[in-house]
Amino acid sequence: MRYELMLPHQLRRAIDGNWPVVLPLGVLEYHGEHMAFGMDTIAVIKMVELIEAEMDIIILPPFYYGAASYAVEPPEGNGSVQVDAGKLMPFAEELFHGLLRIGFRNMHVFVHHQTENFAAGMPTDLAFKLAARQAIFRFLEKQRGEGWWGDKKMADYYAQHATGSDPFNWIKAHPLMTAEIMREYPFDHAGIGETSLMMALCPEAVEMEKFGDNKGWYTATAKDASAELGRKGRDLILAHMRAVLTA
Repeated sequence: MRYELMLPHQLRRAIDGNWPVVLPLGVLEYHGEHMAFGMDTIAVIKMVELIEAEMDIIILPPFYYGAASYAVEPPEGNGSVQVDAGKLMPFAEELFHGLLRIGFRNMHVFVHHQTENFAAGMPTDLAFKLAARQAIFRFLEKQRGEGWWGDKKMADYYAQHATGSDPFNWIKAHPLMTAEIMREYPFDHAGIGETSLMMALCPEAVEMEKFGDNKGWYTATAKDASAELGRKGRDLILAHMRAVLTA
């Protein structure tokens, strides 16, 4: 269910049911001459829409304005939009704090940009991860007061973790493609993997007749892209998302 279309009674039902709340996160970035700037974010949006058909979730309005960087191409005439991670973090903290105040306790951010080493992190996901932690600390201190963790009532804090009631799990960030998926499906930038995924999920974002205009080495494998391969990636990602959102 799209958050912006919900009514208050639907929101309250979702909170009571602890529905997963999903934020599609990405960037606007040059993806060769043959593919749309929004590929990273579009991939997340389309996958979230597919999982919505299987379970009750809330889909927040997507955020496209991550830290794209100019590592691939300079922006002039090429379309990449770079927002510094230092500017992203205050926005994200306010967003998460507001969502916590509404009553959400099962939030998930999915991102597909520079996530090949997600454990170490890159500017976009790191900004949102740190913002989530900051928002939770701020919310807990406001609700429970300073010293809440050291209070005697929290003596079973680590036992609570064992039962899955850790407040720092209220907001989680995930890569669209895990390391396990990358062992079975090509992870690249505007190459065979991403191009195939777009062919399967959003074919209007791909114009292969423009492939010959590419100059970047990273697009070379896109000549072998296919919707069939993209559907393999789609199914792997769906299994990952199911596992995450039903945990």
